[in-house]
Amino acid sequence: MMIVRTISYGALGITLIALFFVYAALFGPADPNAEPEQFVIPLDAKNEEIATRLKEEGFIKSERMLAFALGWKLPQNTIEPGGYTISKSMTPWELASVFSLGSYLKWVVIREGTRKEEIAEILQEKLNWSNEEKENWISTHTAERPAYVEGVYFPDTYLIPKDETPAEVARRLQSKFDEKFAPFAKEALKQNVRWTTALKIASLIQREAAGKADMPLIAGILWNRLLDDMKLEVDATIQYARGKTSKGWWTPITPEDKKIDSPFNTYKYKGLPPHPIANPGINAITAALYPKNTKCFFYIHDNRGNIHCAQTYKDHLRNINTYLK
Repeated sequence: MMIVRTISYGALGITLIALFFVYAALFGPADPNAEPEQFVIPLDAKNEEIATRLKEEGFIKSERMLAFALGWKLPQNTIEPGGYTISKSMTPWELASVFSLGSYLKWVVIREGTRKEEIAEILQEKLNWSNEEKENWISTHTAERPAYVEGVYFPDTYLIPKDETPAEVARRLQSKFDEKFAPFAKEALKQNVRWTTALKIASLIQREAAGKADMPLIAGILWNRLLDDMKLEVDATIQYARGKTSKGWWTPITPEDKKIDSPFNTYKYKGLPPHPIANPGINAITAALYPKNTKCFFYIHDNRGNIHCAQTYKDHLRNINTYLK
């Protein structure tokens, strides 16, 4: 009996050792001595794509084992895009735990034509700001320099640490603008145009155009009006002055809205608004400095988004009757 028991214990030991090696091969770290490093997951990446990349870069031994661990640690089974600190010394379980906590570098997408209040709403959601932090970003951190109140929070895709302060985020976006706008500032100087003027016009173009193709023509028309001392009569400036409605920031204006007494109301006051009304992209900035040479002073977009311009107000009314009624 003692011999049988010894053999049984020996067999059990061998089995346990074998199981340990199988477990280590499947669930163990890829490199126990590795240091932590940054791992960035692109927007819209699928779990399968992430697992494949983790294996290719040596973070895991088995994609299947990671998927198994994620099933336990991440019930929603979707890894948040963004930046993580991970290591090849981590097991699939440890990696799954890190991914379950969410990224520490957050993707923030700022689209062309947004105003800074809209950007603040996006930042609040992505970076988990309080209402006070959001309001301070709008009223303080983005208002320290008169020329940087609006229009300089460059539309782009950013990867921002979740613990970055609102003031630091403002500087990050301003720095990106400075970088992107530098060649245009030089061109504005050559043309004897203030860079702030070019940016104001670009912001109007960005909000008024139906697409990139419209921008040079709208730029030419706006310059024609300015040089002819006409009121600009741009709907987007009234939308800016009116602010947010129950349906959003940029809903169509009404005849009553045109009565708003604001320096941004270009139906009421001549010239450009005090500062940009939105944050324009490169195409709008380019159009502001390289407008189309046109004799038109008026434009409309039809219901399909096609632009129609006119030299006279009479022709403009004809276009309205033809394309909008």
